[in-house]
Amino acid sequence: MEASSSGITNGKTKVFHPEGGVDLQGYQLDMQILPDGPKSDVDFSEILNAIQEMAKDVNILFDELEAVNSPCKDDDSLLHPGNLTSTSDDASRLEAGGETVPEKNKSNGLYFRDGRCRIDYILVYRKSNPQTEKREVFERNIRAEGLQMEKESSLINSDIIFVKLHAPWEVLGRYAEQMNVRMPFRRKIYYLPRRYKFMSRIDKQISRFRRWLPKKPMRLDKETLPDLEENDCYTAPFSQQRIHHFIIHNKDTFFNNATRSRIVHHILQRIKYEEGKNKIGLNRLLTNGSYEAAFPLHEGSYRSKNSIRTHGAVNHRHLLYECWASWGVWYKYQPLDLVRRYFGEKIGLYFAWLGWYTGMLFPAAFIGLFVFLYGVITLDHCQVSKEVCQATDIIMCPVCDKYCPFMRLSDSCVYAKVTHLFDNGATVFFAVFMAVWATVFLEFWKRRRAVIAYDWDLIDWEEEEEEIRPQFEAKYSKKERMNPISGKPEPYQAFADKCSRLIVSASGIFFMICVVIAAVFGIVIYRVVTVSTFAAFKWALIRNNSQVATTGTAVCINFCIIMLLNVLYEKVALLLTNLEQPRTESEWENSFTLKMFLFQFVNLNSSTFYIAFFLGRFTGHPGAYLRLINRWRLEECHPSGCLIDLCMQMGIIMVLKQTWNNFMELGYPLIQNWWTRRKVRQEHGPERKVSFPQWEKDYNLQPMNAYGLFDEYLEMILQFGFTTIFVAAFPLAPLLALLNNIIEIRLDAYKFVTQWRRPLASRAKDIGIWYGILEGIGILSVITNAFVIAITSDFIPRLVYAYKYGPCAGQGEAGQKCMVGYVNASLSVFRISDFENRSEPESDGSEFSGTPLKYCRYRDYRDPPHSLVPYGYTLQFWHVLAARLAFIIVFEHLVFCIKHLISYLIPDLPKDLRDRMRREKYLIQEMMYEAELERLQKERKERKKNGKAHHNEWP
Repeated sequence: MEASSSGITNGKTKVFHPEGGVDLQGYQLDMQILPDGPKSDVDFSEILNAIQEMAKDVNILFDELEAVNSPCKDDDSLLHPGNLTSTSDDASRLEAGGETVPEKNKSNGLYFRDGRCRIDYILVYRKSNPQTEKREVFERNIRAEGLQMEKESSLINSDIIFVKLHAPWEVLGRYAEQMNVRMPFRRKIYYLPRRYKFMSRIDKQISRFRRWLPKKPMRLDKETLPDLEENDCYTAPFSQQRIHHFIIHNKDTFFNNATRSRIVHHILQRIKYEEGKNKIGLNRLLTNGSYEAAFPLHEGSYRSKNSIRTHGAVNHRHLLYECWASWGVWYKYQPLDLVRRYFGEKIGLYFAWLGWYTGMLFPAAFIGLFVFLYGVITLDHCQVSKEVCQATDIIMCPVCDKYCPFMRLSDSCVYAKVTHLFDNGATVFFAVFMAVWATVFLEFWKRRRAVIAYDWDLIDWEEEEEEIRPQFEAKYSKKERMNPISGKPEPYQAFADKCSRLIVSASGIFFMICVVIAAVFGIVIYRVVTVSTFAAFKWALIRNNSQVATTGTAVCINFCIIMLLNVLYEKVALLLTNLEQPRTESEWENSFTLKMFLFQFVNLNSSTFYIAFFLGRFTGHPGAYLRLINRWRLEECHPSGCLIDLCMQMGIIMVLKQTWNNFMELGYPLIQNWWTRRKVRQEHGPERKVSFPQWEKDYNLQPMNAYGLFDEYLEMILQFGFTTIFVAAFPLAPLLALLNNIIEIRLDAYKFVTQWRRPLASRAKDIGIWYGILEGIGILSVITNAFVIAITSDFIPRLVYAYKYGPCAGQGEAGQKCMVGYVNASLSVFRISDFENRSEPESDGSEFSGTPLKYCRYRDYRDPPHSLVPYGYTLQFWHVLAARLAFIIVFEHLVFCIKHLISYLIPDLPKDLRDRMRREKYLIQEMMYEAELERLQKERKERKKNGKAHHNEWP
């Protein structure tokens, strides 16, 4: 049933029949639909009765009334600078062009059938769904709120129905005032702060120098970007009473598409679908299956046959694809204002944070690469690696029972050189730098966030009081108490019930952490068992590198376990979070986020902690090895040290995890969308692809994750942990993170623009609970790096030897010449006849010197077998232990003092921004006063002109 768009308008006029008294509130009869001839010949009662019956049918069936209050102009005018015109210009252009613009709009799938009213929101349901009554009541109440509606069935499946919603100007204005939507009302007045003569001279010299430099290639061409007018205007909460204060070129483009969708979603969340105080909102209808999907539309295709440079962008989505999601612009800055306009502040803040994090990784990656290159340059001058490579006469004890042979220390020459690349004199400096870098990153992000919040009008924005979750209401509907904010009764959860649920949830978290520890224990047993297996392997390459083969395979198996446990963790976190019964959605999201982060962090880093702090620390010594279950001998470090194992663990896990995440983020949506297109081509032929309207194309895209930006944030936060926590052992981690993030930004942009439905534009002031997690990781990184340098690295033993036991002892020097003899001093002697029966190797070592070996060496500070206390700790061991503990204390206190000093010295709000905010507040008051005064003066002049009496009042 389709009403004539020229005959019925959605106004506020009441139509009365003089005899029957028919009242059709909300609709008026246009005289254009009356037949030609005298108006008195028309039977008004029949027309009005027909309209009344039609209105009843529309309330039950499809509402396709189309408003003609004002032609809905597309927002594409903002894409080309200088195209902003007034309302009268648009009207004259439409009159001159006739039906050209509506016909164009009819074909792009963004408007109602009349081509004038833009689609602000889409609801999708199936006719076969039994929840028909709820939908009818819901849609009837939607029309009662003033929203206009059209319905169309899918071209692919006639069972799928699309409900198109449009919000007229009156509805937008009313709800924008209720939601305190800030809109532009006057252009900003910029001013230059007072500068001293010296500073102005410096600025002139710098500007002269910049003329010789090439222009920044990373900046986007301003000509391709639209003139986002609201960024250069002062804004204020919209008010219909003061509508003359705001800059309104055209009512149809005054509210952008994202704001219109947000207003419609706000309305839908407060509409009833059944009798009862809890039977409200679109979310509940999506949960119970009444509707399959609800989403705003993309602004058209993201591709165009014409070049953007010659013909301009077709729409904002096309512009975002060309200047943000395309791989050709990977080196350019992100158009954050355009991202925020299209996707909303919450997603805009995520990409702003990701871009800031990526930019801050540049100095960290450069310093880390410098530390690595310093190790490469000084490799030939490293006395320790020289001694290891020249120690052909030093025979090392077997690293496992029976099958592992004796080996020359010189056989580990390559591993000693690789260890020096990561463990050299610059490692301590880099660890301190990264701890300070983490603090600087967070402090400057707070400043950057403040600037973004000011530019995006988020400074004074406060979140609305959230609705109570339906699950919470259903569980505690019998107990109620008065809400201190709203003054209304609401469900109440008793303190004892809340505590008991939290205890159960904490127990579940502890159990899952124990599962992770058990998995790590299984990896340890695997490493212990397979060392002997690889040592007895037939291939010489594996047999001679049994420890490296063991570490590599263990890391790969650990990665597979991590991926499998992640699936389990998500389900457990959902179960525990729902068990807690959080009151609001934000409380649910924060609780779920914290659990998932703890699970993922422990799962990802538990093996790394084992290798860094436990591997080779509690093995005992030859002849008295410590064993698991009195059977398996604990694994020892490589003769060149344990740091090589930690480097392999971090490198393999970091590369594999980032590669897997990138594949899943982009590969899965691509495969899903390809499969959907393939099914459509098989059923309807390839020619039907072009004729699909925009709502059908968007419905076939993948919906955004159920947890919003959780997966994106979690991936980056875990990467931040890898970059900072064990960075002393792997200086190339910031470089790998930087390369991954450059790809990650474009992957996420491509996914949001092309593969996902358009998410609802949500507002947010910051990144939420993730900032607190980042601060916790920053504190943990200081502690772990101190322990890595003191315990895992050989930095402290070398330092003690250089100052206390080496050739330069007592001279206050620690150069390479002072390290002569360090390798021999760090190895202890063991008598082979003291081996246990189950530890005794099959070979007697006669292949080295032609006679059976009597002694072998191992890494430790112990007395020789012929001393008074055989294999007891030497004095050098206690000196090294004391130096390690002292270094941990000094390092932590020094770095924490620097961190707190930096936090104190860097204010959260830049001074120029604070001055701009104060000036803006002052100017807004002045402008509002001037605008009100101007309005009153105009009214006074009009009264004088019309000759009306007025009181002699000010002004």
